[in-house]
Amino acid sequence: MMLLDLISVSEWFFLLYFVGLTAIYLSLNLVAFSFISRNMLYQDISEGVSLYTGFEFPITLLAPAYNEEATIASSVHSLLQLSYPEYEIIVINDGSKDATLDVLIKEFSLQPIPEAYRIRIPTQPVKTVYRSTRYHNLRVVDKENGGKADALNVGINCARYPLFCGMDADSILPRDSLFRIVRPFLEDPSTVAVGGIVRIVNGCEVRDGHLINTALPGNWLARFQIVEYLRAFLFGRMGWQPLKAVLIISGAFGLFRKEAVVAVGGYRSDTMGEDMELVVRMHRIFSRQRRPYRVHFIPDPICWTEAPEDLRTLKNQRIRWQRGLAESLWLNKSMMFAKNSGVAGWLAFPFMFFFEMLGPLLELAGLIMMIAAFCLDLIDYHAAIAMLILVFGMGFLLSGSALLLEEMSYRIYRRPCDLCILCLTLIAENFGYRQLNSYWRVLGMLRWLFKSKSTWGVMKRTAKWNIAKTKLP
Repeated sequence: MMLLDLISVSEWFFLLYFVGLTAIYLSLNLVAFSFISRNMLYQDISEGVSLYTGFEFPITLLAPAYNEEATIASSVHSLLQLSYPEYEIIVINDGSKDATLDVLIKEFSLQPIPEAYRIRIPTQPVKTVYRSTRYHNLRVVDKENGGKADALNVGINCARYPLFCGMDADSILPRDSLFRIVRPFLEDPSTVAVGGIVRIVNGCEVRDGHLINTALPGNWLARFQIVEYLRAFLFGRMGWQPLKAVLIISGAFGLFRKEAVVAVGGYRSDTMGEDMELVVRMHRIFSRQRRPYRVHFIPDPICWTEAPEDLRTLKNQRIRWQRGLAESLWLNKSMMFAKNSGVAGWLAFPFMFFFEMLGPLLELAGLIMMIAAFCLDLIDYHAAIAMLILVFGMGFLLSGSALLLEEMSYRIYRRPCDLCILCLTLIAENFGYRQLNSYWRVLGMLRWLFKSKSTWGVMKRTAKWNIAKTKLP
């Protein structure tokens, strides 16, 4: 009898949990729909108007590189062709074990220089600073290995400009990306950080470091991730933007005010989610100090990055992401329900804690418990079917709404067959991939709890990535 009571209570708990989760997601969807409608209207009005204002802040691009010999030259050429009045590029070679540094030296005619800079954030030792003899705005810093966060801190110490853009070495940016992402800094002086949307480049054609043609990848793992990215960015972050509660800026593409980042101590090198942890820490510290600040997310600057196409690399990535999420929230737990923390501390942080961090564990536990109860004939099959319909129906609804937002706005994939494939993908991901992803995220939680080591794995590049580049004059 007690077992039946326990199962009954568990059924109601998981039912209320999923109803609550669905309600929050749908609310974020409504906010995102409203926000993207206004944003598209703004784009229509400004269409044809020059993006140049003459008041743009100069920007430092920071590109940490570790074992990136295959793509680093193409990526740097892409950055050198960005359209922006004044910017510099600092590539930080984080103790690469391959020929990354040699490729950079040969490709960009680098020469060592005796550069002095102020160490405002402690880092691993810097070995040599190089300057390109062909491109006046390109420098390369060779340092001891310390991880991406440490490399970014080195870049911040070397940066000469008030804004810096942290990115991945293999990121691909459209030529006008900097103009678009800097806009909130011009419109709102309290802006301390801006994040842009990240898209998956797998299946696309890249030439001269620029995206030539968009297409869906043939690999189903990459397709599943496209749907995930649509959910994460188009309503996961866009929904929090009008509420002033954006807690995550992707490490692949984010613009920060340098002095604000230095004021909170820079990136932490002891976390695996240094990008999220920095943003959450800025929220916590600045709200406690009652300092006016704003973290923005805008959907039109697009950064293209490569997604894993093999299970091993994807597993390691998701384990690290979940571990980074847990670390970021735990290190800044005093922000939750804190005075003056606003929507970020009273809604966004609890949502991240109870639904994003603990959600995979509860989802797997609920599924396992329901299957066990059904096999032991402790639950009516009608109830089991109803629960499955609820769980899978929520997945369809959320993914479908994200795809609808995509079609309403930017329509990156314009061919009718691409839309059909994406519709099939958002259905198929609920049968196996989503559960596998939850399992990986639970492993990430466990590794965080037991402080075990996680690794990225080796990224296998897609065939159309390394197309011969044309050198700049």
